[in-house]
Amino acid sequence: MGEARLLLELAGEAALLLWGLHMVQSGVQRAFGSRLRQVLGVALGGLGRAFLAGLGVTAALQSSTATALMVGSFAASGAVALAPALAAMLGANLGTALIVQLLSFDATAAFPTLVLVGVVAFRRSSRARTRDLGRVAIGLGLMLLALHELVGSMAPVEASPTLRALLTAVADQPLPNLMLAAAIAWAAHSSVAGLLFVAGLAGSGAVGPEAALAMVLGANLGSALNPLLEAGGDREDKARLRVPAGNLLNRLLGCAIGLAVLPQAVLWLQAVDAAPARLVANAHLAFNLATGLLALPLLPALAALMQRLLPERAAATDPGAPRYLDEAALRTPSVALANAAREVLRIADQLEAMLRGSAEAFRGQDREAARAIVRMDDVVDRLHRAVHGYLARIPREALGDEESRRLGEIQAFAIALEHAADVVERDLVRHAAKRLRRGLALGPVPAQEIAALHATLLEQLRLAIAVFMMEDAEAARRLVRGKEGLRAAEREAARRMAEAGAQSGAEGGGAAGLLLDAVRDLRRVGAHLATVAHPLLERRGELLPSRLADETALLEEDGPG
Repeated sequence: MGEARLLLELAGEAALLLWGLHMVQSGVQRAFGSRLRQVLGVALGGLGRAFLAGLGVTAALQSSTATALMVGSFAASGAVALAPALAAMLGANLGTALIVQLLSFDATAAFPTLVLVGVVAFRRSSRARTRDLGRVAIGLGLMLLALHELVGSMAPVEASPTLRALLTAVADQPLPNLMLAAAIAWAAHSSVAGLLFVAGLAGSGAVGPEAALAMVLGANLGSALNPLLEAGGDREDKARLRVPAGNLLNRLLGCAIGLAVLPQAVLWLQAVDAAPARLVANAHLAFNLATGLLALPLLPALAALMQRLLPERAAATDPGAPRYLDEAALRTPSVALANAAREVLRIADQLEAMLRGSAEAFRGQDREAARAIVRMDDVVDRLHRAVHGYLARIPREALGDEESRRLGEIQAFAIALEHAADVVERDLVRHAAKRLRRGLALGPVPAQEIAALHATLLEQLRLAIAVFMMEDAEAARRLVRGKEGLRAAEREAARRMAEAGAQSGAEGGGAAGLLLDAVRDLRRVGAHLATVAHPLLERRGELLPSRLADETALLEEDGPG
């Protein structure tokens, strides 16, 4: 019963440690998730900057796995080169070593203060970011509490014949110790948790210095397995495995060197600080510093090797199949939202092709243009459903206010694009087909007007994308003004139809009527596109209930009083 109770206590304290780590990660992601991703994306331009960016982001998130998912999404999309992405992972590994360094000092007196400050911030503050930082403080406090209890629970291990015999059996065998720690770090999804557990074993005297160092190597190896396994959902997309596979290869080579110099390394590290917990923390730091310094000059060659071993996926033959909706990224909301946004841009590309096909259907005599638009609308519908299904699987509790707003914007833009595509396919194409069936000749002026309106809508679509991706306020203003211009074009088309009807009697103006129908449908497309501008302009105070607020009115509202 004594051993069973001890194992239960250890399991509960390890669970508390992991929960505290989860609170820190989720709090940081809610408060700064999208900004951390932007900083990381900008920094991945050179090896040195990428290394520092990976270190900083991992220190904030306390998880090299989360950093790996972000870096992997950039590299898999081709947004950054592979060598800087691998450099960021070396920095992420060093970031976890710095975290372990901080947690290895005796800071148990700080956990009541951290929990108290965190609870007050979480319960009392009305600001979302302050509440998220309160969550971080609570998580840090729980981690320190778990470490304190873990060390106390490990004290009776030496008195437990069963556990002591198990640890003693492998005490002088580095490889089994390495594999045991690798399994623990893999199961915990965290090298930090694995290293702290090893530090607890070393601090209680349950394992000796050489076994502890072998377990440090194993914890580093085990934590490198998680990004690789989580990125392997799509077997056909081997390129997405390049970053985690390259990082795992670096860790494997580092472990091989570490095992070869293990006795000498123990002597060096004991000369620095012989305290067991500090020995583990220093070994972890030394391992990641050494692997970083050794691997950084070799990253271009490693990147070339990974590209040769893991080639790009062949271009998808099915245009309606999603390309960027990575299931593994759902655990990191900022990455999942970026993936969904990229997939929505594919819907925008399809709508652009449909508008060009619609212009061709009105201009030419080929019925195949209309059939091609119908097929493209089917692609839009499938991508639209895939994006909404993917967004629905993002855990809402992991989203901060900014990320929740971004999720709503992605959903709204996807819906607007899908509705616009429906108007093109169901109405515009029908009117173009009607012209062909009846043999109507639009005449040069109406034909030019329809072509000009299609060109205007293509420009409106580009503005909508700029608003969606960059939150460009000027593009938003032009988008709403463009919608008003389409209304004016509709009124002018209605006037011409009335004149044509008066001149030709009750049968009245078939070409003029067709022009009016086309203009009305094009205006509806423009109205759907303009909806992406409304939230941004509302936040800036520039949108009245029905139109843009003019600058004079805004100045009067901001004036004295």
